[in-house]
Amino acid sequence: MAAGNEVTATYYIQHHLQNLTFGYHPQNGWSLASTSAEATEMGFWAIHLDTMGWSIAMGMLFIWLFRKAGKMATTGVPGGLQNGVEMVVEFIENLTRSAFQGRNPVIAPLALTLFMWILLMNSLKIIPVDYFPELFARLGVEYMKIVPTTDPNATLGMALGVFFLIIFYSIKVKGAGGFAKELSLTPFNHWSLIPFNLVLEVIGLLVKPLGLGLRLFGNMFAGEVIFILIALLPFWAIWLLDVPWAIFHILVVTLQAFIFTVLSIVYLSAAHEHH
Repeated sequence: MAAGNEVTATYYIQHHLQNLTFGYHPQNGWSLASTSAEATEMGFWAIHLDTMGWSIAMGMLFIWLFRKAGKMATTGVPGGLQNGVEMVVEFIENLTRSAFQGRNPVIAPLALTLFMWILLMNSLKIIPVDYFPELFARLGVEYMKIVPTTDPNATLGMALGVFFLIIFYSIKVKGAGGFAKELSLTPFNHWSLIPFNLVLEVIGLLVKPLGLGLRLFGNMFAGEVIFILIALLPFWAIWLLDVPWAIFHILVVTLQAFIFTVLSIVYLSAAHEHH
């Protein structure tokens, strides 16, 4: 009996951590993976449909909310949505002014988009872990992970986007020669130490997107695992632990969106600096 419960618990955890994966399988052709092994065999170009779908949905929700607030904006007594949007916009403006030292009209809108998009994706974690998997199972969809930031493909994808902007603005602001000189002569301004400088600077440059993506993924994935483990407990224990953990996780959800945003601003600010 104990062994059976262990198998059931293991299957439950694996099921809830498995993405809805579509790709080319050597035996089945283009299809949805029915097991994690099949998803692995599909290789690098397989697509996590749930991650893509929910991340796009949260992006569209962000656009809709802010567009609606803009259309409803009034100089009189503002409504709740307008108040909330104005608070977020003001918060991001102040954050950008304090963390970004250059001049670039793209940075504040980018920071707002990152913060709200990640916040909305993270907030899906508050929904009970069984709700959407059971709902989609009734519709014939075997797997459904609704929190995109528990997928490293999503978090590293956003981090790589920030990384490409860092490279782009470093070259645009400093020039290709200036950027190469910065990599070659920092921190030690001597020609004999150029190889050592390059190793240090290139590693530091590559660590930025890895740190951004993995930090967000690690915190969100760990929280998701804990929610799943709580769901395996007896009914009374679920209510005893799930609600406090969900309340605490609201802070984590917001904090992780803030950390990703502020680090992106800081990295882009450094890309605009002249040495």
